[in-house]
Order: sequence, then C-alpha cells, then structure tokens
Amino acid sequence: MTLTLTRRQALFGGISIATVVALGGVHPAFAAADRTKIVVRVDKDLANLDPANRSGPVDLNVIWSVQQGLISFKPGSTEWELDAAEELVQVSDTEIRFKLRPGLAFTGGYGELTAEDVKFSFERFIKPDAEGKPVTYAKDWTALDHVEVTGPLEGRILLKNPAPALYSIALADGSGRIISQKAFEKLGKDFSKTLIGSGPYVLKEWTPREQFVLEINPDYKGPIKPHFQQIVGKPIAEQRTAEIAFGAGEIDFTAIDPENGKTLSAAADTAVTEVPAIDYVWFGPNVEKAPFNDVRVRQALRLAVDIDGILQGAYAGLYPRANALLAPQLLGYWKDAPVYQRDVEAAKKLLNDAGHADGFKTKLTIEATARYEAIAQIIQANLADVGIEVEIEALESASYWALGENDASKDLELSLIKFNGKFDPSFQTQWFTAEQIGQWNWQRWNNPEFDALHAKGATTVDPEERVKIYIEAQKLLDESAAFIWITHNINAFASRKWLKPGVLPNGNNWLYTAFSETTA
Repeated sequence: MTLTLTRRQALFGGISIATVVALGGVHPAFAAADRTKIVVRVDKDLANLDPANRSGPVDLNVIWSVQQGLISFKPGSTEWELDAAEELVQVSDTEIRFKLRPGLAFTGGYGELTAEDVKFSFERFIKPDAEGKPVTYAKDWTALDHVEVTGPLEGRILLKNPAPALYSIALADGSGRIISQKAFEKLGKDFSKTLIGSGPYVLKEWTPREQFVLEINPDYKGPIKPHFQQIVGKPIAEQRTAEIAFGAGEIDFTAIDPENGKTLSAAADTAVTEVPAIDYVWFGPNVEKAPFNDVRVRQALRLAVDIDGILQGAYAGLYPRANALLAPQLLGYWKDAPVYQRDVEAAKKLLNDAGHADGFKTKLTIEATARYEAIAQIIQANLADVGIEVEIEALESASYWALGENDASKDLELSLIKFNGKFDPSFQTQWFTAEQIGQWNWQRWNNPEFDALHAKGATTVDPEERVKIYIEAQKLLDESAAFIWITHNINAFASRKWLKPGVLPNGNNWLYTAFSETTA
C-alpha cells in the first residue's frame, strides 16, 4: 500500500495538536466570531442527495436540514416529534393515519407539499426504479403495503405486518423524507445532485470537494426553528488535519479522536464532548472458504486474538470492549455475552484437532486507515503465535466498500469491518442474514434460525419479547465463531464553547437545525 499526502497534509504533518494549543490561545480567526453562521467539518463530500439512495450520514445530515418528514428526531434523542405532519396516529398495528400542516411549500417553485407527495416518497421504496432495481434503502420500508391518499393533506400508511422499528428506521430517518414528485420527474438523473425540500434550510451552494452551504429557508412554515443563518460544511478526510484546522480557527465543530480530547479541551474557547456509539467493529473469516469452513478453526481465531490488547494498542485503552452485536444503549443488549480472553494453547489445540498443526497462510483485508492498520498488525502478530501467517491487504475507502457490490466479497478470507448503527436492533441484525450474502454479509454466514429470528423481531411489538428474540439471535452469532467483536466505538467532538452541537445519540448523525448558541 502507498500513502500519498496532500499538500495540506504535508504542511500540517509536523505540527501536533499540543503545538497549536501552546501557540495560540484564542486564534484571531475566531476571536470575534460571526455568530450568524458556523463552519463544520465533515469527513467526506456529499455524494447522493436522494434520500432513498443516500450514501451515508454526511448526505443524510444535509437532507434532514432541507427536507421534511412526517416526523423528525428530537435534538439529542431517539424520540421523535411532529414535523410536516400536524397529526400522526397509530390506528392499529398495521395502520398509521397522518394529516399534513397546510401551506408547506417546496423550494424551486415546485408547489405545496401534499399527501400525494407523501405517497410517492414512501412507495418509491417498494417499487423498482427506472432501471428495474430497488432503491438503496428499500429495506427500511419492507413492511409497507401502500399509502392511501384520503384528502389533499391526509392519508393512511398501510402495512403488511406490524413494524415497531418503522418510526426510528424510516419515518424519522432519511427514508421518511418527503420529496416533491414534480421535482423528481422533472430533474431525472439530476435529482440526486439537486436538493429540493420544504424544510428549515435550503442548500444554497455545493462546490464538490470544497464546501456546501446551508442557508435558512425564508419560506419555511414548519415547527422546527434553526438558529444559524448559514451552516458551512467543509470536507476534510483526515482526522488529524481536521483537528489542526479546528485549532487554527478554520472550523467551529469537528469529530475528533477521543485520544486527543484532553489536549484539545485545554485550548481556549474549546469544548470537548463524548457520545458512546452504537457502531460495531469486528473481524471474521469467510466461512465458505477452507479452512474457515471448520468451526474449530474459527474458534481458534477467536482465542488467538487479544481483543483487550487491540483496545490498548489501537484505541489507547479509551474505547469499550464489544462482546456481542448490540451496544448497551440498544434494546436487546446481551449483557451476559461470553468474554473470550486470549488463550494461545487452547487455540493451538483447536487448530491441531482441525488438522492444521503446522498453521496456514491467509489474507486480512482492511480499509486503509491508521487505526485499522494498527488493529491488523496486532491481529497479524497474535495469529503468528499460533502458526497462522497473515498478509494484510489495505484498500483505499472506495475500493474497500465496493466489496459490497456484485458479490465482490466472495474471495475475501479475513476482513475487518465497521458498520454504523441505528436505533433499532433490526437494523443491525439485517446485515447478517442469508439475503445479504454477496452484499454486506462478508462472512457469508447462513443460518435459517437467525434469519427467522430477525424476521420475528422486526414484526414483534412487545419490547420484552423483542429483547429475548435479539439475545437468541446474538447467541447464534456467537456459536458460529464467525464474528470476533472489538468495540462499539466512542464518538468525540470539539466545538467552540459558545456552540451547542445538535448530535444524535449514535454520534454519526447531526441535526444542523439543532445547532445553537449555548445559554451559559
């Protein structure tokens, strides 16, 4: 793998955060801050502004600002509040009635937001697109049968089965954004690059690879009131570069490495906050490939690798250990999950019993980041102790994530993976079903009992029953030994002391409409 530094990275390369803090005090760039706008760092550029095909949190956070849903998340909470809907009533397990606020208008001259737009927006998820393919987030609306329009501003969402996750996974999330049917039909392929909405902000400018600018929508008539006139987003991929830019006063808010939190918090006009994450980081084998099709080999891997050592060596001892799929904040958390400690002799015995007393060679594929390379090197050293020789393949981000397309993952041997979590356990479990083999189930694990539990959990309304279902599902993941959990992550952020960020509990999603000045 070859690392190429940008000119900006090279210039900053010899400067530490501590140096910026020591030199600066309050930097002139923000000594007299313009409180009508803020500049936030995002880790990548915008990619797809179609809510049904968005590429990730960066897109979604902007989409949320410009487009309304019937409901939206409350700031800092997994609970929701009314947005475009004046009324929203769960009539039965399979029927939700809505009534829209009058006078909501789409930007760009596309007219009033109506129940027909709601129907079009939601039913897109259950119908193939113009090329006959499902939209990217089709699974968010799997339970939808159809939307019935009962008046210009009223309708009924009719489900095929109960769907307790619908509010958090679809309605309040990106898949619940209401788009203009007229704009979609007129813009065609340009729809994904042109953000038309009825929400608090408009996308005033988007200069690829440089910045985007959100500006208050003067015609917005909804209930959510943004504080800042403008929000400017600057894509900076490297975390260290972003932290230096923050120290130099170029940005007002950025995600940071938790390891740098203490140093950054000592700087003038800087506040550091941490949010426990609900991500899931793990590594595991392709169970279809020999020798990993033998559960004893997979068990040996799990005992050979020192997870606590990884947390110390690659995460500075600051991140919590994960022992199962679901994080402690989520329904279905398995608090009694086994904690596997490193046992080299037991791992060697398992390999010997499986006919691999002399070990074997394999390849570990990772995304090329400093942290994942550190993890990979620890795994490589640990497995060498039991006779497994590991080659590390570090792919740049686009190539790595392209493994989720067209069955490109079928040739993987070992892989290190990090997925972002959502607020309902059904979102997490879906990626490990047989249906996801060839897409995001890179372990190619196939367990009908797990698939049945996933389906049952997604349609069970009683929370206590859902807890039992998801614990049983995680036990099956554990028995497979195909998933060696590392951490659920921590999200840390630096902001100006006068700025209150609008970060949701997963840490990956931000409500720009909730960013405000602190009252203290």
